[in-house]
Amino acid sequence: MQKTNIQWRSRVRLVDEVADVLRAQIYAGHFPLGTPLRQEQLAAELNVSRTPLREALRMLEREGIVRVEPGRSVRVISGDLSTLLDAYALREVVDGLAARLMATRATKAFLRRLDGVLGQQHQTLEPWDPGRYTATNVEFHNALIEAAGNEFLVAQLPLVNMTSQVFTPIARVDVHRAERALKEHLAILAAIRAGNGEQAEQLAREHIQQTIRSLRDSRSDDEGSGEPPA
Repeated sequence: MQKTNIQWRSRVRLVDEVADVLRAQIYAGHFPLGTPLRQEQLAAELNVSRTPLREALRMLEREGIVRVEPGRSVRVISGDLSTLLDAYALREVVDGLAARLMATRATKAFLRRLDGVLGQQHQTLEPWDPGRYTATNVEFHNALIEAAGNEFLVAQLPLVNMTSQVFTPIARVDVHRAERALKEHLAILAAIRAGNGEQAEQLAREHIQQTIRSLRDSRSDDEGSGEPPA
């Protein structure tokens, strides 16, 4: 990572801004899974002191994106199969509940937003654009959670980014699974629009279960590879 000339917006919220930059870089794959984050080097590259950097890293630790190890060294979380399965087990519950709640609470504006997102997602399939697909996938799932109207669910938004971006390198996103995922998204939205919360929850959970099954099947290969974000 080269030294960047970043103009910080506010000294008062510097910690938040540093966290935003580091989070975005991790999501973008600049720091792969398990990468050590050397604080002295990061402070120099971001042109900040060690104090706001340490606070920003603590924020990312609370979100589960980085881990502080013995000796106070910091690393991006690992992507071993056990960690992936634990994360997606929670995603299944979160996405299912969000879909069920959204079926009774979603506004027309949110439904239009999801229609637009899925329209954009369809456009990423041909020609295949895994980067844009991933972005629209994250937006779809984030919108589900936001529209559910439950502040405790909203607190789980970092989990979507973690599983869909940090754990799944864009280069490994598969177009065939993406096509199936889009169909699953459309079915979830149809159940929500019909006000059928039970069906919406079931479809949303099955959507995540498909990813879980794929991850388990990949055990004999490269753990976690070949499966796009859900």
